[in-house]
Amino acid sequence: MLLSSRKIIISIIILLILLGYGFCHFVYADLDVDESKIGMVVDEFNGVKVYYNGSINNVSGRNVSKDGYNLGLKYQCVEFIKRYYYERFNHKMPDSYGHAKDFFDDSIPDGSLNPKRNLLQFHNGSPTKPQVDDIIIFDWSKYGHVAIISKVTDNEIEIVQQNPGPTARSRTTFPLIFRDGGWKIDSFRVLGYLRKR
Repeated sequence: MLLSSRKIIISIIILLILLGYGFCHFVYADLDVDESKIGMVVDEFNGVKVYYNGSINNVSGRNVSKDGYNLGLKYQCVEFIKRYYYERFNHKMPDSYGHAKDFFDDSIPDGSLNPKRNLLQFHNGSPTKPQVDDIIIFDWSKYGHVAIISKVTDNEIEIVQQNPGPTARSRTTFPLIFRDGGWKIDSFRVLGYLRKR
């Protein structure tokens, strides 16, 4: 009986150590940051570079275009999508500030103009299918996340993103489902997508 109790106690201690390590690794993901790589190119889409940011909270100053347009904080996700639209389409958003989730306005009807971004806005589940070059908006956290849709098929989309975290990839895919006359990007808290008119 004593031997059995010791095994249980040792097993519980090992389990607690493993849980503690996993918790710390998740909460303190910054431990995986390679600071020497911050600002290095990790991907490129349509000639627009994607930079490594390290920790999702890292900021390396503000990026402003030569003509004074605010592109955002280096190398946050918002900076990438604004720089992408500026370099690819020469598009300047009327409101050049805000967190990622602020790019979507839930009060705007599907397919209508989002005046702060001067882009058409579509809700997740819209009858309008997502397209390459659309900006996808996620409400993952208090700040949200944005990315560019880089590939679309009838059953999935690929996104290219900046600042997904120190160990996450710049590209990932999500299922795309057509149901009840609408296209739903099947991922956690997708608000919708924006598109150049």
